[in-house]
Amino acid sequence: MPRRSRIVIAWAFAALLAPAVRAEAPARPNIVVVMPDDIGYGDFSCHGSPVVKTPRVDAFAREALRFTSFHVSPTCAPTRAALLTGRHEFKSGVTHTIDERERLALSAFTFAQALKANGYATGIFGKWHLGDQAEYQPERRGFDETFVHGAGGIGQTYPGSCGDAPGNTYFDPAIRHNGTFEKTKGYCTDVFFDRALAWMDGRRKAGGPFFAYITPNAAHTPLQCPDDYAKRHAGEVPEDVAKFYGMIENIDEDFGRLLDALKSWGIEDDTLVVFLTDNGGTLGVKTFNAGMRGQKVTPYEGGTRVPSFWRWPAAIRGDRDVSALAAHVDVFPTLIDALGLRVDAPAREQVEGRSLAPFFRADSVEWPRRTLVTHVGRWPRGKRDEFKFKGVSIRDDRFALVNDSELYDLQADPGQATNVIDAHPDVVARLRAEYEAWWKAMLPGLVNEDAVGPKVNPYKEWYWRQFGGGPDA
Repeated sequence: MPRRSRIVIAWAFAALLAPAVRAEAPARPNIVVVMPDDIGYGDFSCHGSPVVKTPRVDAFAREALRFTSFHVSPTCAPTRAALLTGRHEFKSGVTHTIDERERLALSAFTFAQALKANGYATGIFGKWHLGDQAEYQPERRGFDETFVHGAGGIGQTYPGSCGDAPGNTYFDPAIRHNGTFEKTKGYCTDVFFDRALAWMDGRRKAGGPFFAYITPNAAHTPLQCPDDYAKRHAGEVPEDVAKFYGMIENIDEDFGRLLDALKSWGIEDDTLVVFLTDNGGTLGVKTFNAGMRGQKVTPYEGGTRVPSFWRWPAAIRGDRDVSALAAHVDVFPTLIDALGLRVDAPAREQVEGRSLAPFFRADSVEWPRRTLVTHVGRWPRGKRDEFKFKGVSIRDDRFALVNDSELYDLQADPGQATNVIDAHPDVVARLRAEYEAWWKAMLPGLVNEDAVGPKVNPYKEWYWRQFGGGPDA
């Protein structure tokens, strides 16, 4: 590993152990992370969308600390793995969204586990997508309260373990609540926020801090949307995009209900709320993509750059933009740092990200050069090495080397239109060397590549066991 990379990694680990920058902040704020599905950076009116209207997210963004160069993985399960563990998803075995390769390695430690060990009540409401078999379920990965669907989207089913309850749709879905299915009433996003708010209300009355992880499956396909939302932009954009934007505007209103509840309960100042999305844009990119190239399932900026808004009035000086290169792997170390969490050595050693807490109050923060690797993964079984340089980007604060054959100067060319690989051989050599070191270090983590799933999806099996039915009924 290059000496400079070792220095950056050492700096990141040192940040975990450094005193937290929270002079006037409560020691243990409540934490709410809201992460909708398949919505891109350009799918918000605050980022310039000419069609979709997101007034509640826009208002929240104006109050928040905004990380304007914040990156996630190019698809959903990988982002969830990296977010929860603080390390690249491949090192937790997550290289796909199906075929058992969406399962979070059982050896991985999540920040939900860290928060629980430090006295937090923890709850998840919505999409999990890190393994549908019992040992991979969120109740075994640090969550006290679980209210989740199976697979990557409500109603989706694939061979192996990844599959939702049979017959599910976005309306009145059967949701697994603490290990038992409940047949709900209403639209899925509303249902998830309703349950999250009810749980949060109960926790704040009981005393003690809570962590709510609210992960709607919307606006992921299938595009099932209440008619009144679907009709809002009918005629302005194609029908599928109108439904997609309707799902986003429904999320915006539910997010507003959440913010209103925190204020009415009197806990707004002492609650850290983080809003982000899980990958780059999808249906909305042809309408507006904020000048970026690419979308979900690509290694370009449009596939990984997402909104990242952080509000904690007691500790964060809001209404500011931070342009430092940041990522989903930074959330875990930021919580360790800002909250002063006790985390044992193996968990600290797992974390690769950096703490963002120094930006909470300061305008100027020393931020050494770093590199982030994006890899789409999703290679056919047994074809890993053939995809070493396919669907991959390694980038720093200025350059991105894509597919080992394209180099973009992101400062001069944020839209990644001009390949300048011949003009910067030194940069190419450096990024290639860093990628080679990363690839070698990543390989031992690929624990799911040859995994074989069960003949029946666990969610179907559990559903039939509870309600009857099934293929043999």
